[in-house]
Amino acid sequence: MNYMWAFLFFLLPFAGLGYTLWHIWNILPLASVWRWTIVAVLAVFFIIFILNFGVGLDKYPMTVSEILYEVGNSSLFILLYGVLIFGVLDLGRAIHLVPKDFLFNSVRGTLSIFGFITVIFTYGYFHYQDKVKQPLELSTSKSLVRPIKIVMLSDLHLGYHNRVDEFRKWVKLINAEHPDLVLIGGDIIDGSIRAIKEQNFAAEFRKINAPIYACLGNHEYYSGQKDALKFYQEAKINLLVDSVVTVDGINIIGRDDRTNHNRKNLDELTKELDMNNYTILLDHQPFNLEQAEHNHIDFQLSGHTHYGQVWPINWIEDAMYEKAYGPLTKSNTKYFVTSGIGIWGAKFRIGTRSEYLVAMLKSK
Repeated sequence: MNYMWAFLFFLLPFAGLGYTLWHIWNILPLASVWRWTIVAVLAVFFIIFILNFGVGLDKYPMTVSEILYEVGNSSLFILLYGVLIFGVLDLGRAIHLVPKDFLFNSVRGTLSIFGFITVIFTYGYFHYQDKVKQPLELSTSKSLVRPIKIVMLSDLHLGYHNRVDEFRKWVKLINAEHPDLVLIGGDIIDGSIRAIKEQNFAAEFRKINAPIYACLGNHEYYSGQKDALKFYQEAKINLLVDSVVTVDGINIIGRDDRTNHNRKNLDELTKELDMNNYTILLDHQPFNLEQAEHNHIDFQLSGHTHYGQVWPINWIEDAMYEKAYGPLTKSNTKYFVTSGIGIWGAKFRIGTRSEYLVAMLKSK
């Protein structure tokens, strides 16, 4: 069954590529040589995306790797919208709302579609750059040493994509809050340790003026877990891998990512824990949310979904997850599934947002 899903995962993008390129060939009001050239260039962009996965980027010079990442991975999202646009137009043609000459050798059709794609992805790029502060009020009847201010992040995806100059801006946002703690819910690394090392991200993390605690995400496994662990040590990030720490009277549990099928059960992690303390769970992927409720966790932070990054993938995720984005309460347990401050693949946010949480934890 897994092989079938893997086959479909690779087949569908190629089917979408063929469908979109066929339409582009037909709609362009140009000579055949120019049609072939444009179609070939677009196909090469998508092939770069495939090669980014199959061959990797670490063997190229840094600048080349960054360009290949942006060009190849951006093509996947633009292809998605190409399929959607031509799908809607084909439907319109079938019900006689779109004239045939709009889709064949059409100046009007070409300019309309190119203009729409340009506008929507220009908006998506600048919308991604806007990092939204999400305030969060957490109250408890449990005793606290003092009110605690916590900045929470997830899905930074640092590397070839979100580079060190951009991360410095995020560090300024964090430090401007003067937090007592910084919690990170996984996927700090996008996939390449080489990109992390060459840009010296560890030095930038050490500029954050608060203790940092983090759990692993699935992308730390893609980058190589051992190398990821070494980076965390250099960056002075307190990594919690199926482990617990108590800070200022608050229990912080960091679960290993569910990529590791042998990770500990949550009841094992809480078995000898003083649950009279306020307890926060970091668990990257928001599956089986009832486990936190059953183990009397006070608050769970998850990420992973990015809330789809671009519409309409967020609609699909709403159907996949109990909670794909935002706050949730189950009994006495509160949750927040964040869409993340960073992003994977391409710097576009359409119908979603990049965010960081600023939580104030107080006694009732």
